[in-house]
Amino acid sequence: MPQPPAAYDATARGLHWLTAAMIAALVPMGLVAAGLPEETSAEILAKARLLSLHKTLGVALLAVALVRLGRALAVPRPRPLHPERRLETALAEGVHGALYLALVLVPVSGWVHHAATEGFAPILWPLPQGLPLVPVSDRLAAAAGATHAAFTLVLYATLALHVAGALKHALIDRDGTLARMTTGRAAGGPVGSARAGRPWLATALAAGLWAGTFATVLATLPPAPEAVATAQPPARAAAEAADGAGWIVEDGEIAFTVRQLGTEVSGRFGDWTAAISYTESPDADGRHGHAEVTIATGSVTIGSVTAQARGPDFFAVERFPEAVFAADLVALPGGGHEARGTLTLKGQAVPVTLPFTLEIAGGTATAAGSVTLDRRAFGIGAGQTYPATLGFEVEVLVRLTARRPET
Repeated sequence: MPQPPAAYDATARGLHWLTAAMIAALVPMGLVAAGLPEETSAEILAKARLLSLHKTLGVALLAVALVRLGRALAVPRPRPLHPERRLETALAEGVHGALYLALVLVPVSGWVHHAATEGFAPILWPLPQGLPLVPVSDRLAAAAGATHAAFTLVLYATLALHVAGALKHALIDRDGTLARMTTGRAAGGPVGSARAGRPWLATALAAGLWAGTFATVLATLPPAPEAVATAQPPARAAAEAADGAGWIVEDGEIAFTVRQLGTEVSGRFGDWTAAISYTESPDADGRHGHAEVTIATGSVTIGSVTAQARGPDFFAVERFPEAVFAADLVALPGGGHEARGTLTLKGQAVPVTLPFTLEIAGGTATAAGSVTLDRRAFGIGAGQTYPATLGFEVEVLVRLTARRPET
């Protein structure tokens, strides 16, 4: 069996110091971003940009870590300079193994959190933001976020031990351990009984540590926040028209999409009511009926920026708890329908025409439509003046199923 080398080659040294530089940038970047305020549009934008850089660099670190892990499995590390110090050598190998796992698990957990969360700080690359088999879910995002935070703390601990060990070798032992990584100088004579420092057992123990950390995080997670938001039906009630043409909404959805930092983000309103009257025959003015939809703006959800969306720069739900769309229902000559009326949102009344399809069968009506609005008309995100940061156009999607009440 060939002897392990006495020094690190140029590739190993380059990957090591590249990793160190990336961690040195990622740690303060993440800490600063986490502490930034997010009340105004400008503050949200600053935080989103810094988090985007943090995520992008984190994905790059994962790529470097996978390369290092592959080399560690294929290329023997230099033999320990003091193989007779078995406890010290085992501790060094354990810390080394834990670091390898940390360099993979910390960015992976952060990436899963990003993929499970919608609406904030995209990764800066021309590829999809999601991950295969990772759904958008508040519960999964909370688990991944807590795991990322816990794993990061373990990473800090192993980094501190790693640096402390390097300083001990440099200042107390005064041997060539640090020189092997800084200059590539060989250190230590040929020792036939010394094997390469592959931390197989130590890595297995470190994997157990990481698994235990993950299990602890899962066991201490609070209930899913989304369970409360979706407990109520989308449309709680419907008012019947006096002429008997009223329809009762049984199911439906009001959703919207907007582009934020180049990425499409989706949101929805979970609490709204609709009073709809509709007859197949039009009146003298060509109207088939009327609809009035009242939306509780505080029920808006839009990924990780839900709290900010409810704030004063956006929907301002405390001042304007409701939005109302009142419209006449008109059939078009060539087919299809339109709801022509006014949307009052955040104190602004804006004319809106919503095209929609309608199918009626057996006393059940199914309608679906969409309309593109300009958020600036309602003072939504007024501080975000660049469409590349937050798009001006917002596509609103409406879907509902209603039944005609029995007479």
